[in-house]
Amino acid sequence: MTLKLDTLQAALQAVMAGTLGEGSKGRLVREFGEITVTVPAADYRQVALAFRDDPSLRFEQLVDLCGVDYADYKNQPWEGPRYCVVVHLLSVANNWRVRLKTFAPDDDVPAVASVNEIWSSVNWFEREAFDLYGIIFEGHLDLRRILTDYGFIGHPMRKDFPTTGHVEMRYDPEKKRVIYQPVTIEPREIVPRVVREDRYGGLD
Repeated sequence: MTLKLDTLQAALQAVMAGTLGEGSKGRLVREFGEITVTVPAADYRQVALAFRDDPSLRFEQLVDLCGVDYADYKNQPWEGPRYCVVVHLLSVANNWRVRLKTFAPDDDVPAVASVNEIWSSVNWFEREAFDLYGIIFEGHLDLRRILTDYGFIGHPMRKDFPTTGHVEMRYDPEKKRVIYQPVTIEPREIVPRVVREDRYGGLD
C-alpha cells in the first residue's frame, strides 16, 4: 500500500508541477493512507482533465462529488472561502484513488467550473450540490434542483439554514390544492434536563 501511494504521489506531483510548486496555491496532503489534492477554482477543470487523460494517472471514473460548508468548521471560526467541492476519483487501470478539492472563491455566489464534460457520472452530483449548498457549476447544461421541490427556498445543507425551513405546505380545502405558507412553528431551543439521584450508581 505504501509503495502504491508513493507511486501515485510521485505521478501527481509530476503532472501538477506548476500547480503544486513553490509559490502556488495548490497543495497535496497525504494522511490516513489517502491523498487529497486541493487546487484553486481557476485550475480545477484543467487539473480534472489532466487527472483523467494523463497516462500516468488515468482517473477514468468519478465516484462521487459533494459540497461542504466550512462555516464554523469543527466548531471553530473558519478563515478562508466557505464552500468547497470535493471529488473522489478512481483509476480502474491503476487501482488507486484520489480526492480532489476546490473552494469557491465567492461566498455570496459560490461558483466553480463543471466537470460534466470530463466525467458524465457527475451530472446528478453537481445538481445535488447546487440544490443543497447553492454551489453553481458553470458550464453545466441542466443545473436545476434534484432533491427539493421546484418552489423550495434556500439551500438546506448550509449551516445557516433554519431547521424549520422557510415555508411549509398544506392542503387548502377552499382552493382545493396544496399551498405554500410561511412556517408556523415557533423556533425554540431545547436543552435536555439531566436528573441524578443523590446516590447515583451506589456512590456516597
